[in-house]
Amino acid sequence: MSEQVSPTELRARFAEALSTLYGREVPAYTTLVEVSQEVNAEVLARGGHDAERLGSIERVTAERHGAIRVGSAHELAQVARVFGACGMYPVGFYDLREARPAIPVVSTAFRPVDRAELASNPFRVFTSVLVVDDRRFFDEGTEAELREFLGARTLFAPELLELADRMERDGTLTSGDADRFLALATAAFELSPEPVDREWYQRLEAISSVAADIGGVASTHINHLTPRVLDIDELYTRMQQRGIEMIDRIQGPPRTDPGHPDVLLRQTSFRALAEPRRFREPDGSVVTGDLSVRFGEVEQRGVALTPEGRELYDAEGIGSLPDDEAELDARDLAYYVRGADGGLTPIVYEDFLPKSAAGIFASNLTGEGRSDASRRAAARDAAWMQDVLGRELHDPYALYEAERREASR
Repeated sequence: MSEQVSPTELRARFAEALSTLYGREVPAYTTLVEVSQEVNAEVLARGGHDAERLGSIERVTAERHGAIRVGSAHELAQVARVFGACGMYPVGFYDLREARPAIPVVSTAFRPVDRAELASNPFRVFTSVLVVDDRRFFDEGTEAELREFLGARTLFAPELLELADRMERDGTLTSGDADRFLALATAAFELSPEPVDREWYQRLEAISSVAADIGGVASTHINHLTPRVLDIDELYTRMQQRGIEMIDRIQGPPRTDPGHPDVLLRQTSFRALAEPRRFREPDGSVVTGDLSVRFGEVEQRGVALTPEGRELYDAEGIGSLPDDEAELDARDLAYYVRGADGGLTPIVYEDFLPKSAAGIFASNLTGEGRSDASRRAAARDAAWMQDVLGRELHDPYALYEAERREASR
């Protein structure tokens, strides 16, 4: 009988396959991973058990979050099927159209939702979809052209979707089918050699670099793949020492003093690098040029804040939060599990900060683009997202609360 592969194993292998692919396509990513592992080893040697309070070193070393962008509700629903096969489910709703500069996408994150699955392999993919009918960005004519362009392309092979549906239905795939799934799924996120229509791409780029990256090419691809580091400030310095240009700052909460709890998420990246691409000119000729759309992000995760803690942080900043874990727990400002001995174990923040996500995107844009705030905004919210996905859109706070209850039994 053929060996059977579970969604957990499939997810781990998928994350590894994408990491190998991205390292081949963007060599600076390999440097980022190497430096992350150096820093983590040093933090672990210095901090011992305390360095693993927010996850074992095995989890942190394997941990990745990716980012992809799709163009339509139809493509988003297909993405949900592919990730669903890997035990990854949509969590949260993010509207980056309110960022500065505004980015014409809404997003969710696909990830495991069970505590044991997160501990095994917490692969996440931040997934954005273009809002083609938002008049602040796209006029009627451009919307029609985008819909035609996006409707004519196929991102995911029918065989891949059939295998994904079978895994979700049966909870297992044979080893051979799992291998085929991984080959097709990895290929779906590989940078395409198909020539880019330069005129069409530049028209979209004038509106938004992200719109061009989504709607100006014939396929999707990984925009970044993010390792996790235990000291992002040290990593930032070391990457610069290796001659890799970083964005101007670390997004998210400021660095905390030693012994104070880290909260939420801190992120930074190296700048998008010029990558060779083929372009089709208006006269039909094909020439070689370059695009700078993909970058190398890295993250440091802290404890998840409760709604009350998050409201306080958003209103007044990190200085408004207690710098003592016992007080954070006592005031129900952050999620902790209390052990039999009274000790506290923090619950890792597994999600994303809209301002930080937008900040990373904006730091790597080729231009500010344009939008007209006086025009009509297209309605998008969590209910819209759930309807498009055809599956539950999980509330992150409900998941943290459930994790706290389960772990405290």
